[in-house]
Amino acid sequence: MPKITLTNVTKQWGNFIGVNDLNLEIEDGAFVTLLGSSGCGKTTTLRMIAGLETPTRGEIRFDDKIMFSDEKNINVPAAKREVGFLFQNYALWPHMTVTQNIAFGLETLKWKKPEITERVKEMLKTLRIEQFADRYPAELSGGQQQRVAIARTLAPKPKVLFMDEPLSNLDAKLRGEMRTELKRLHRDMGATFVYVTHDQLEAMTLSSKICLMNEGVLQQYAPPLTVYNRPSNLFVADFVGNPSMNIVDAKAQKIDAKSATIDVLGQRVTFRANEDFELPAGGVCLGIRPEFLYISDNGAFEGSAYSTLPAGMETTVKIKVGEEILSAVMFGAIDYETDAKLRYDITGDNILIFDRETTRCIASGSIAVG
Repeated sequence: MPKITLTNVTKQWGNFIGVNDLNLEIEDGAFVTLLGSSGCGKTTTLRMIAGLETPTRGEIRFDDKIMFSDEKNINVPAAKREVGFLFQNYALWPHMTVTQNIAFGLETLKWKKPEITERVKEMLKTLRIEQFADRYPAELSGGQQQRVAIARTLAPKPKVLFMDEPLSNLDAKLRGEMRTELKRLHRDMGATFVYVTHDQLEAMTLSSKICLMNEGVLQQYAPPLTVYNRPSNLFVADFVGNPSMNIVDAKAQKIDAKSATIDVLGQRVTFRANEDFELPAGGVCLGIRPEFLYISDNGAFEGSAYSTLPAGMETTVKIKVGEEILSAVMFGAIDYETDAKLRYDITGDNILIFDRETTRCIASGSIAVG
């Protein structure tokens, strides 16, 4: 499988820039998710890598082979990039059985009949759809149809599999099941997967790396837990996580290389960073994940219950503090009366400080009251 490298890749239509100066390296065997809201450039990026869209400028390589270069006037067509595609619409032939659908692409590529038979059997076994070999698409569930579509896509042994929101047409329960199947399939096959989604849960659970984009610009490219625990800026912090990270204005004054006093939520606290940091001149914001707000009778901070949203296994509590509405997540089914007084602590060693002006994350650490 190839390593995919994008260097200064830009896609522009007139004055509109869909993807702006993108630099990206997708390692061999990775599962990379292009994540972002509608119009952020993620699908355009996938289509450029696949050869379905021509970049305005830049360079795309598969290992050492140039697939596109505006300077060298090279643009290898999609059919010669040895890649596979899986989209929202599975596009299975309704008049063909599962076996025939999987074999169709191999027949088009002029594989020999014994090789086709062997490869189809292998795909049926890998995707665990052997019992459906003689059925037609109309006789299959949505999840079964998706497995057939994956089998058909993987049958010609593409070097890379591109997927553009392939689970969006499935119901919530089936989407969860298919996420499990896709992750297992990636491990078993060792192929390189490039996956487009606007669903952060899919990105977090499936990816080896997330490429988060906004208005055509790369915001962060890192493993899921790095994106979650150490977002590069306020956009990433707000986009990833449900409920979103609490972002509150604060006033900070440096004590030494790794600590500062911070006035936040009506309290003066001491912030101790994990590494040396510098405070910006333009002010700061504090970023607190909902799981780091712990409600207890002896909490150092005070607020009131704005709304309580029990969901069985966990409960989201909205806490009103002055003009701020904070989100806290508690384990188990809990319910508070509206406007009831609450006390809470800010726990954990991954509280973040952001530069209010540049929005960049500048430090992570813990806080102590007093």
